[in-house]
Amino acid sequence: MVKLNICNTFNVELASDSNTDNTRRQVFDASHSYVKPKKPSSPKLIHVSREMAEAIGLDKDSVMSKDFLDIFSGTKIYPKTKPYAMAYAGHQFGNWAGQLGDGRAINLFEVEHNNNRWALQLKGAGETPYSRQGDGLAVLRSSVREYLCSEAMYHLGVPTTRALSLMLSGDDVLRDMLYDGNADYEKGAIVCRVAPTFIRFGNFELFAARQDYKNLKKLTDYTINHFYPHLGKPSKETYVKFFQEVTNRTLEMIIHWQRVGFVHGVMNTDNMSILGLTIDYGPYGWLEGFDFGWTPNTTDRQNKRYRYGNQPNIALWNVLQLANALYPLVEEAEPFETILNQYKIDFEEKSLSMMRSKLGLEIQDKNDAKLMADLEDCLTLHEIDMTIFFRSLSKYKQGNSESGLEIIHKAFYKPEDIKDHVLKQWKGWLVSYDQRLQIEELTDQQRQSKMNLVNPKYVLRNYMAQLAIDSANKGDYSLIDELFKLLKKPYDEQPGQEKWFAKRPEWARHKVGCSMLSCSS
Repeated sequence: MVKLNICNTFNVELASDSNTDNTRRQVFDASHSYVKPKKPSSPKLIHVSREMAEAIGLDKDSVMSKDFLDIFSGTKIYPKTKPYAMAYAGHQFGNWAGQLGDGRAINLFEVEHNNNRWALQLKGAGETPYSRQGDGLAVLRSSVREYLCSEAMYHLGVPTTRALSLMLSGDDVLRDMLYDGNADYEKGAIVCRVAPTFIRFGNFELFAARQDYKNLKKLTDYTINHFYPHLGKPSKETYVKFFQEVTNRTLEMIIHWQRVGFVHGVMNTDNMSILGLTIDYGPYGWLEGFDFGWTPNTTDRQNKRYRYGNQPNIALWNVLQLANALYPLVEEAEPFETILNQYKIDFEEKSLSMMRSKLGLEIQDKNDAKLMADLEDCLTLHEIDMTIFFRSLSKYKQGNSESGLEIIHKAFYKPEDIKDHVLKQWKGWLVSYDQRLQIEELTDQQRQSKMNLVNPKYVLRNYMAQLAIDSANKGDYSLIDELFKLLKKPYDEQPGQEKWFAKRPEWARHKVGCSMLSCSS
């Protein structure tokens, strides 16, 4: 029997939609609408995160029970709870989109355990008033990607929402994966997502855009009281402090994304967590060939708004939209402008500090910014794998710049092409790096240990996820489990798993699901 310490706040303290019909519509004067999940025809548990289960207070027997299957597939509603979908708006690809809301997510309840609060949400459990033209369902393909990546990011040390379970619904779902008119049926699936809260920038934008300042204040006060209580009692001054901390947390998240080479793909304001968590794993990707201009999202192929190198700027643009939404509560622009201007300064400092850590540098030097810029120039000269490069560089021995290329040789996609000016530029940078190491006090071994704590050996490359998806579509879920275990220790050597410390195979370069992805899920 599943027993949870239910402690709902969001749908208790904030305004509910008075209309309980599950029909697509504009919802006013409400933060959420009550809606029941669609009962799947034949749910099946594929995988569960034991760690996350323990975090919400469930033991092994509970996880394997029929109760667990029923509740987290949407078949049965937990006693004395009322599932709901959140109302929010957002800017999508820089354009105001108006009301959006949880079109494919249904919040089940909130749980308190060990002094932590968790909101649990089903993705792919059916339509809601916010589903627009969608069916509210999700497919196995996207669900595997979300389940694996959210847990992988957590173990990388990246602020993120989590995942509890991955289930098949037993129902087929029609999807046009590449939006090219070739729709086909895919296996339906349901992921249970977990976070302290799923409130987004867009929740605030919705009320601000409608000049519904009463509910804007209620939502902001609720968020501060439950998730930022250290800021004090809500007031104009506290609202500014709140914005400051959300901005700081957002920047911290972005620095982590850049550190591990993660590209979100859809940084719309409705996909920005008010807690600074990575949220909504859609057409994300990992840098394989180092490229500031790369985005995995087919929808963004032309403008590349959400490309790797632009993520810090987009985060700033998004917090500006949040500032605009919070402005009516403060009625002064200057405090917001000061914080936004500070973001740019903080990013430069934190980015430089992050790069120092990736290169094993502890002492600050006035020439470090140039060293990093020169490295970035080298990385963009010829296709090189980001993860393998930084992990391999940790083996560099001071005073051996001549053999430096041998250490990073494995990271190049075509090492035989590293010659002439490319070779000269790389050799020049390795000499500069070696000279820079001379002012450090760490031994080679100490530096390697420190670098290996920030440069992962294993990340969820798209081709890896696709292999797991292909196997799962055939009824084999063993690769999901293998990758799940591998990615729980991304900084460890894991000698038996060397096959995953490898460049993207050539067959995956242009394969659907491996190079470019869509929002279709």
